[in-house]
Amino acid sequence: MARPSRQTAASSGPSSQGPRVLLLLCALALVLVGLVMVFSASMVKALEAGKPASDFFTDQLLFVIVGSVVAAVLWRVNYRTWVGPALWIIWAVAVVLILATAVMGTDNYGAKRWLYIGSVGVQPSEFCKIAFLLVAVRLLLDYRSGMVEFRASMVRVLIFLIVPIAIMYRTQSDLGTTVICAVGIIAVMWMGGVPRKVIAAVLAVCVVGGLIAIFGTGYRAGRLVFLDPWNDGKGGYGTGYNIIRSYYALSEGGLFGVGLGNSHEKFQYLFASESDFIFAVIGEELGLVGAMAVVLLFFGVLFAGLSIAERSDDEIGTMVAGGCTVMLVFQAFLNIACVIGVFPTTGKPLPFISAGGSSMLASFILLGLILSVSRPERGPSVYEQRRADLRLVRQERPEEGRPRPSRGAGRPDRPGRTGRSDRPSGSRSSDRSRRPAPSGTAPSPRSRSSRR
Repeated sequence: MARPSRQTAASSGPSSQGPRVLLLLCALALVLVGLVMVFSASMVKALEAGKPASDFFTDQLLFVIVGSVVAAVLWRVNYRTWVGPALWIIWAVAVVLILATAVMGTDNYGAKRWLYIGSVGVQPSEFCKIAFLLVAVRLLLDYRSGMVEFRASMVRVLIFLIVPIAIMYRTQSDLGTTVICAVGIIAVMWMGGVPRKVIAAVLAVCVVGGLIAIFGTGYRAGRLVFLDPWNDGKGGYGTGYNIIRSYYALSEGGLFGVGLGNSHEKFQYLFASESDFIFAVIGEELGLVGAMAVVLLFFGVLFAGLSIAERSDDEIGTMVAGGCTVMLVFQAFLNIACVIGVFPTTGKPLPFISAGGSSMLASFILLGLILSVSRPERGPSVYEQRRADLRLVRQERPEEGRPRPSRGAGRPDRPGRTGRSDRPSGSRSSDRSRRPAPSGTAPSPRSRSSRR
């Protein structure tokens, strides 16, 4: 892999400082909104389970603290580390988690996506999608640098990306994560300068594959009831029930909401009100104003992340920051689209807001990777790097009236006497100088002038 040039902290730091601050502020605001809304949306569910009303809130706060530490550590680590040799260890762990989930996973709501280690449940797909994005960056870098030929590169894509993602989709029945992985990889391709025709072809294949996955599976085809949830065959009490309750929550919220903590749908009417459908509770309690504020915060994350990618010192940072940003924000908009009824339900949480440790930690990992690209680094400036890489051989031609240095046998250079060459101008001897001999003696052989 070619070593990228780096800029000084003075040149790269200030250019990314504004987007970095905006990214941190938007992420902090989303986390605070999430903590408040998880407490509000989950208290009824916690009380019904015989737990304290703050049970979900305390767990979420713990996940936020751990995630913040992870993001801070990733912020300080050079992002190039994650596309180096350590990447293949990350990929191997991701594959092992996928296989372990397929064998020992727990089936929740018809999908085997959870792996329990003791009493702690983990959703491996939330972390595997990040590993696959980094693998896409590495494979594209290897191909563009000429380390791997096209045919070998396609084989690597098949082995390291397509096969494990297909296994994850097949064993976990997780079309949502598969779509998020595809969008992240396409974003890496776009940031990496892949021709648009190739990107369009990949996108077309993904769309066709998604349609086959939807219409080729009965329960997924049933989710198309979101187009008319009251016509679900059970008068709105079948597969369209939850989206109808989401509509009720959003409509009851109006412009300014019914007030924080006053949601009606969270009283066991709206399923997953603290996780997948928490945006509906936001719309009910905070109204259209609060819901649009959340959307604008995610747009702020998108703008800041892409600005950091654009200002990156090298293409590695551009692909890492751009891919992570698109993956994070796309999942947010996918969740919101499902809640407001413009996309079938996928079961993906809202980043930084929905209750759940796996989703929260994965969101902070993506945030830490983006921040690591924005971190200013010390090193030679781009101009100094160019000068260091520049190798010029310059030759000074002797001019009339200027002393011409010559080298004597076994003696250091010393200035010679001035004089005009016997040879015509432009001949090869114009690059050489004669060493004048003492009066009455034959001239000594010509010697080369010193060159720099």
